Amino acid sequence: QVQLVESGGGSVQSGGSLRLSCAASGFTYSRYCMDWFRQAPEKEREAVAHIDSDGSTYYADPVKGRFTISQDYAKKTLYLQMDSLKPEDTAMYYCAGRMLSRSESCSWPPRDKLPYWGQGTQVTVSS
Repeated sequence: QVQLVESGGGSVQSGGSLRLSCAASGFTYSRYCMDWFRQAPEKEREAVAHIDSDGSTYYADPVKGRFTISQDYAKKTLYLQMDSLKPEDTAMYYCAGRMLSRSESCSWPPRDKLPYWGQGTQVTVSS
């Protein structure tokens, strides 16, 4: 059973930093795609960052240069380092992922349905 558990959200002032974590368990394939999404009130959910099992990373334009996605293979944990935070970064942040068969590949922005989602962690940035 796959489980994703986010942590690290909180309230910061504009210009501050936070690091989100997503602890993953139950992944049985060695290849996978992992993404961070966010959803602000009354806005559509958007993908903000991607990393795959090969270490390739991609970012949405609004967060390029400010956010860094990474992973610790040994700890099976995904991270999102968020620097120079802005009030418009305020949202619920979710990690999500899917396992890949040998013939599959990841896409950015994510096009395929991601079957595994965490419960979310709230990030609030005040001006």
